[in-house]
Amino acid sequence: MALLVSGILLFAAAHLFPAVLPRQRDRLSEKLGKQPYRGLLSVLVIAALILIVFGWKSAIPRPVYAPPLAPSLALSLLVLAGFVLFVASQAPGNIKRFIRHPQMAGTILWGVAHLLTNGDSRSLTLFGGLTAWAVIEVLAINRREGEWKKPAPASLRVDFVTVLIGVVAFFAMLYFHAALFGVAPTATQG
Repeated sequence: MALLVSGILLFAAAHLFPAVLPRQRDRLSEKLGKQPYRGLLSVLVIAALILIVFGWKSAIPRPVYAPPLAPSLALSLLVLAGFVLFVASQAPGNIKRFIRHPQMAGTILWGVAHLLTNGDSRSLTLFGGLTAWAVIEVLAINRREGEWKKPAPASLRVDFVTVLIGVVAFFAMLYFHAALFGVAPTATQG
């Protein structure tokens, strides 16, 4: 479990650093150079993801609570919405006019859906940890950036493509979920 926790903490720290300590981020970026700074951040995030994957695979899940829900269409729709929001964070579409932080909102939906169907220690650590990080990230970014300035309306075509990419990514993940993570998305863990 230590690898999993270390990965989540490194992932959160790498992402929270710019949001919580913008002056220090600027100084470090200036000292290293913009591209080397981005490279360092990318290396930290990749290292965190590797720790998370190996931590997940090595952690022995122990029951913590009885999941309140079984896998269902409603929960799958939450995860699907999470995928669409994640894609929307990178697209100049209208979703950003209604949701200030689509990537964080998508992560929260994904995490909550998984917490509702999995009550073991490994799932609580991963999904609870990343959901908590996303909430803290939203609060930190809002504090740093102040009042939200909504973007101008965009073409509906961008939204259509965003939703289409999110749906394709969701079904690809659904198809490969068991091979990648060792858990079928339609079966509960325990």
